[in-house]
Amino acid sequence: MPDRLVVGISGASGAILGIRLLEVLAAHRAVETHLVISPAARHTIRLETDYTVAAVERLADVVYAPDDLGAAIASGSFATRGMVIIPCSIKTLSAVAHCYAADLIARAADVTLKERRPLVLVVRESPLHLGHLQLMVQATQLGATIYPPMPAFYARPRTLDELVDHLVGRILAYLGIANTLYPVWQGDAGAPRSEA
Repeated sequence: MPDRLVVGISGASGAILGIRLLEVLAAHRAVETHLVISPAARHTIRLETDYTVAAVERLADVVYAPDDLGAAIASGSFATRGMVIIPCSIKTLSAVAHCYAADLIARAADVTLKERRPLVLVVRESPLHLGHLQLMVQATQLGATIYPPMPAFYARPRTLDELVDHLVGRILAYLGIANTLYPVWQGDAGAPRSEA
């Protein structure tokens, strides 16, 4: 059986995170990707990146329309390693936290939770008000992992690409997908130092 990962790209800022994750998995070839891009994400991809939506879809093994509630990934009988929504908008977070499966991203997330598979929500919003925080708690109580795309400055990233790779690498590692996108922390004795 193929090792499958469901990937949802919602309309939050940070579309490059989902695109880079798909690029890495396309090169990895050990994981079959099942992609859903929300209508808002299609707009965000055009605004934030030089990619076309068609180019992003070509990175995935299987692509579904966001309103296709009869898709394979809408059923728990379709075995997967789990799902990542990257980036995850507050609207999508709210749908997941309230089990409101009105579109395929939310339905696939709900299926992932009911089957007790990993669901990673890369929530992209700042600052956060109490309603956002409460939604994150609710999603966590249901079994999701909230994984905000916060940069790790100990790696001393010099470019935006390095920041993106570090975040994507850590998310993939969390899902059990080996990669070399980020340096593994070896303790502060091995950290680079600047002259005072």
